[in-house]
Amino acid sequence: MDMPVRTTVALNPRLLRFRDAPRYLGMDRNRFNAEVRPHLTEIRIGRQGVAFDRLELDAWVDDYKSRNGRPASNPIGEGLWDAKESQGCVNAAGSGTSKSRSLDERFTKALAQATSKRPS
Repeated sequence: MDMPVRTTVALNPRLLRFRDAPRYLGMDRNRFNAEVRPHLTEIRIGRQGVAFDRLELDAWVDDYKSRNGRPASNPIGEGLWDAKESQGCVNAAGSGTSKSRSLDERFTKALAQATSKRPS
């Protein structure tokens, strides 16, 4: 007598309980509450239960990724989309107004020493 073969099909639920939604997105509960939850529709289940639509969570991830995602790193290192060119020497003097009083005072003192007629 042949036994019927049972196949199990894993179902992804459409609604995710609040306890599972942050884990589904790979973040902690506090970050979920601060960054994601305000943009979602809460679905009440019973008196206390709260769930979120999995498709709405996926849509939030797609939007977040489009605004904050970066392409994968290039192994050769060429053509990086956000690579900035070197601005030259950081310590080089430039023109402009200093916003630091201590730098202004040190500069004035160094200038006075450099231009004094007495030997150092």
